[in-house]
Amino acid sequence: MVDAVIFDLDGVIVDSEPVWEEVRRAYVADHHGTWQPDTQRRLMGMSTGEWAAYLSGELGVDRSAEQVAAEVVDQMARRYAARVPVIDGADRVVRRLAARWPLGLASSSPTRLIEAALVATELTDAFGATLSTERTARGKPAPDVYLAVAERLGVDPARCAAVEDSSNGVRSAAAAGMRVVAIPHGAYPLDPDAEALAAVVLRTVADLTPQVVDQLT
Repeated sequence: MVDAVIFDLDGVIVDSEPVWEEVRRAYVADHHGTWQPDTQRRLMGMSTGEWAAYLSGELGVDRSAEQVAAEVVDQMARRYAARVPVIDGADRVVRRLAARWPLGLASSSPTRLIEAALVATELTDAFGATLSTERTARGKPAPDVYLAVAERLGVDPARCAAVEDSSNGVRSAAAAGMRVVAIPHGAYPLDPDAEALAAVVLRTVADLTPQVVDQLT
């Protein structure tokens, strides 16, 4: 039985992964770094501190990790101020599940971007606990953020369902002992090992119904 549902944000409620890729790819180019073929896949799920250090270190950006984080997040905030790319139907799915279960949000986005996205979708009150990996010791694929959100909800992680889109997100929720509903982005398919960890794989967030959650074992 599932006692709570914990959502990821990017790629599940907000179609922000392409925006993150566009902003960070341009930032790397502007600051004399080198974007690698696997960079976006590796970045998905990292906390702010982790991806900033990765851009500054492995990709050779000529800025400190602290500068990278501040400047990239500022660019993302400007993009969100113009438009938050909400996934069609995601707000309705969240509301439908919130009528049945306590909901949490476990996101790799910085807190200021989480808040902007929830205000734009009018979903702030739908979540009983919301947490960014910038406030945990480790980002995804470590289980830290999922375990912390479950604790804040007062629910055993083993009795939680998690809704994720990325390979590192699926690994994170599975490592926390949760049953994972994977909804991969068409441009960023799951790695085979991550797909194998999911209890169910859906095509779109609109396919996430209370019946799907009820059938998780």
